[in-house]
Amino acid sequence: MPDPATQPAPRGVPRRTRRKEARPAEVIEAARDLFIARGYAATKLEEVARRAGVSVGLPYLYFENKEGLLKAVVRESLMPLFETGEEMLERFPGSSHELFCLLGAKFWEMEQSPNGGLLKLVIAEGTNFPDIARFYMDEVILRGRRFVVRLLERGIARGEFRPMDVEQMARVIVAPLAMLSLNHHSFGAYEPDPAKADAGAYLAAYFDLLLHGLRAESGPSSQGQPS
Repeated sequence: MPDPATQPAPRGVPRRTRRKEARPAEVIEAARDLFIARGYAATKLEEVARRAGVSVGLPYLYFENKEGLLKAVVRESLMPLFETGEEMLERFPGSSHELFCLLGAKFWEMEQSPNGGLLKLVIAEGTNFPDIARFYMDEVILRGRRFVVRLLERGIARGEFRPMDVEQMARVIVAPLAMLSLNHHSFGAYEPDPAKADAGAYLAAYFDLLLHGLRAESGPSSQGQPS
């Protein structure tokens, strides 16, 4: 596979005629590709600039340093997923189990996009760069847990889910999705039977287990659902 650092900027509008306001997004996209492909420590800002098709010094105009650039990558890549989920939580008319399934599908779409692999990146680099790990905990992991807590509370209030320790259950619910991401980006290519490692089947089994583990003894969530 070609090294992303050696690849030219994507074709399109010539570099000199690009709008100035578009340049930070181009730098972020180039940094994301390089960080995921090569790792945070191994990536230099000069390589990011070359990949983005901008001058070597331009990233420093928009980002204080490489750590600031990685934070921008995480925010630009993952925050829209949170915003979509939070909007759905406010407006979705269906059951909480259905909402879980829809959000799981959106999570997997993200994992298959160029943004997939950011969790693996942070886990791999977090020990050597604790400020990055702390940032990811504060802005991604904790926000994700709070979101799942709200979704569980929604299900409990509607009589769909049984009473539970929502804080701990949120941790339990998120963990299998994190493992699916790590497996996909680390070991997926080495699965001896790829058909059995299908992510769609994994998610179906996961949400089936989730439904039966969370649902109330009686109530809206158990009506019309398989026993």
